[in-house]
Amino acid sequence: MELIKQNSHSRIIKSVIIIFFGSIALAISAKIKIPFYPVPMTMQTFVVLFLGMIFGYKIGIATVILYLFEGIIGLPVFSNSPERGVGLTYFVGPTMGYLVGFILACFLASFVKEKDNYLKIFFKLSLSVSVIYILGILWLGNLIGWDKPIIQLGVTPFLPAEITKILLLSLLSKQILKIKKFT
Repeated sequence: MELIKQNSHSRIIKSVIIIFFGSIALAISAKIKIPFYPVPMTMQTFVVLFLGMIFGYKIGIATVILYLFEGIIGLPVFSNSPERGVGLTYFVGPTMGYLVGFILACFLASFVKEKDNYLKIFFKLSLSVSVIYILGILWLGNLIGWDKPIIQLGVTPFLPAEITKILLLSLLSKQILKIKKFT
């Protein structure tokens, strides 16, 4: 009985550590800007999908929620913070829909399995990222008005970068999922 309690406590501690360091990785990925035409890309969506794939939806979502909480309370973890504000004010700005979309994208990415072929993995990851953009567009349209070119502002510039990240993650997926067995 004592061994079961120790194992349970060990798993909880391990999960908390993974969630904490995952939120740090997500914050770092938001700050890494890779020159990409026409808009520089960050690695946030890559890390969000990675977290879902390797740790599953429970730990992955907890990590994303911790990251969002850190940003909401004022830590400069978001991509354009502190330059464009911090805390709740930044969170409810133009990127809120995308940020909230990270939660659902992480959940969907957790359904990528090692037995899936690369095309199926690419499709699952594309669907996961699509949710980020759908929620992002819905929020952005409500915030700035549907009379603006929302798709051209909130999706089109990011498509080449997203396709590149999804392709890279798809190609690495078999190795990533092998690591999952040991976590």
